[in-house]
Amino acid sequence: MFQKGFIFFPFSAILKNMKDTGETQNHYQRKACIFILFLLLLIAVCALWITLGSKKEEGVTADVYQDGVLIESIDLSAVPESYTLTVTGENGCTNVVEVRPGSIGIISADCPDQICVRQGFIGSPLLPITCLPNKLVIQLRGHDAASEDGGTVIPDMIAY
Repeated sequence: MFQKGFIFFPFSAILKNMKDTGETQNHYQRKACIFILFLLLLIAVCALWITLGSKKEEGVTADVYQDGVLIESIDLSAVPESYTLTVTGENGCTNVVEVRPGSIGIISADCPDQICVRQGFIGSPLLPITCLPNKLVIQLRGHDAASEDGGTVIPDMIAY
């Protein structure tokens, strides 16, 4: 169905059509093709390294903040079964948070845009759940986060 070298077909066609006449233009074209192939290969290797190289968290803790104040910290690896938590903010604003083993998410909110509900459940500290109208933030952190004496979290280079 596919010929040998199908992925690099455009480059192989260019390289085959060049005649070894000793012209410098063909020489530069050949070098440019090889350089482009090298860059594509380097980009692919970097993308694989970033995707597969990120280590899987052993366990995560969810920190629930209301108006910048930590109101609850939940060890998601220790949750035996799902339960809900209702967070009430200023002016009677409510968010219903569902805690599952290994993940957490907002299932109901009385904010107008519902972005926090549509974000779904998270189980990785890459992206927090944020409800701006109700001033609620759910941030996950790994258990292997740098900490001293089991309590004080040391900020990383990116955060500070």
